[in-house]
Amino acid sequence: MSAMCFTLNGERVRVTVPPLLSTLKLLRDVLGWTGTKPGCEEGECGACTILLDGQAVNACLLPAGVLEGRSVVTIEGLAGSDGRLHPVQRAFVEAGAVQCGFCTPGMVLSSVAFLERHPEPSEEQIARAVEGNLCRCTGYVKIRQAVGAAAKALQGAARERERS
Repeated sequence: MSAMCFTLNGERVRVTVPPLLSTLKLLRDVLGWTGTKPGCEEGECGACTILLDGQAVNACLLPAGVLEGRSVVTIEGLAGSDGRLHPVQRAFVEAGAVQCGFCTPGMVLSSVAFLERHPEPSEEQIARAVEGNLCRCTGYVKIRQAVGAAAKALQGAARERERS
């Protein structure tokens, strides 16, 4: 067992767990944050994607011991403190890019990390960016449209901030 502290969705967390416990199991089974979904648990489907220091990672492959001193964001922590959806979340809803919703948390968080690195992505870049997240319900057309719409919304928000 190992004691560690990290930031989860903006709050400091202190836990004592086996250091090789997966971050997926830590989040869901120990801490009760169930938005991070168990899919293949082999790093292939992306359902368990979280943001670790702003980078999209598969929680199923990440030993909890590496979280010490770091920042984790799950889908539950993405919305603003006022409850307003993140622009990527809003775009997914507005584009109808969700069906069963199982892949959605991972898809949204992967898209957030992607758009941080590529604020003005091409359609081809968007298509490649969502390849690591599997969806069995919607296909990917509406998902790609949602990421494109989110990119435009984020660009507009950035222009507004520059003007103020």
